[in-house]
Amino acid sequence: MVKLFNQLLIKGQKMKRLVLSTFCCFLLSLSSYSQTNDFYTIDEFLKVNPEQDQKMKVFSEMIRSKPNKAKTTKKIKIAVIYPGIQLSDYWVRSLKSFKLRLDELGINYELKEYFTQVGQHRKQTADIKNALKEKPDYMIFTLAVRKHQKLIGRILSENKTKLILQNITTPLKQWSKSQPLLYVGFDHIEGSKLLANYYKKKLNNKGTYSMFYYQEGYIADMRGTQFIKYFDKISDIKLTSTYYTEGKFDKSKSAAKSLLKKKTRPSFIYASSTDIALGAIQAIKAKKLKNPPIVNGWGGGSSELKSIMAGDMTVTVMRMNDDNGVAMAEAIKLVEQGNESKVPTIYSGDFVLVEKGISKEEITKLKERAFRYSGFSKK
Repeated sequence: MVKLFNQLLIKGQKMKRLVLSTFCCFLLSLSSYSQTNDFYTIDEFLKVNPEQDQKMKVFSEMIRSKPNKAKTTKKIKIAVIYPGIQLSDYWVRSLKSFKLRLDELGINYELKEYFTQVGQHRKQTADIKNALKEKPDYMIFTLAVRKHQKLIGRILSENKTKLILQNITTPLKQWSKSQPLLYVGFDHIEGSKLLANYYKKKLNNKGTYSMFYYQEGYIADMRGTQFIKYFDKISDIKLTSTYYTEGKFDKSKSAAKSLLKKKTRPSFIYASSTDIALGAIQAIKAKKLKNPPIVNGWGGGSSELKSIMAGDMTVTVMRMNDDNGVAMAEAIKLVEQGNESKVPTIYSGDFVLVEKGISKEEITKLKERAFRYSGFSKK
């Protein structure tokens, strides 16, 4: 395969671009957790389940509205297992907004938290098993590797604990008869398309780029491979290199250092997460280049917005972060009040594209909206 790949690369620039993007997608499909056809996109899911469309609209209005007190006093047990030890503050803010909305709703709850670093899959598995020993009414987790899919499948089949899957908005097809209570987050494909459209316009449809993947798995596929596929359709900008960073600052920094040693530099580095973006930016700043590659963020948390305002990061897709925590709390309220049928299968929050040069006043308004529960600074 490698020999064939090298032979094809010499057949011209257009073929290079096509083969490289296809080859990268091929490698990912062999090695990663997620293949796209395992999941429904939101549009695909709504075609199969058209009744969900109205549920999602009504639920979204509930998220944006002021809380209405729950008519229940029963105490519930909640377990939260998050990969929250990272530079991105998404997970910490998610948990804070979730708890504060539960408090406003008057839900009587006991919550146990389990936080891990990115990639600590064995510890996450152990945390899930330990949490289940406590017999929680609700468990909130994410989905990154295949062995977690099997474990979650068992939880669904036992039907003793209500499951909320965080940071994923693409339902698994194999669970179509018994889906989790809620998939909640910000659609990775939508965010990646916003960045793709931005780069095409920013670079006048010319140039090259390097893909800095997350760790192999769901996020790498949805934010990385789906970006490549979409960008290849809409632009002539060429993919010239790919790196797996495990979603870590240091590995991203090292990858960027290696990339910058090459004779030709890409026009931009597509970073699949906050830690990846900040690691790449630090390596680029240390080189003090005249025309350095530009770097995007992914998520628009506090550290990314600080980098945007400093002029180091060029653009990011900013999630209206706290809506995901509010959505989880409202879903639980509906269940506890006997209205589980009103909970949609998917809640996907809103994005705003934020570019370098934005005013402090505009940033403050976005923070007020995105971090309405978890808090923000006007600086």
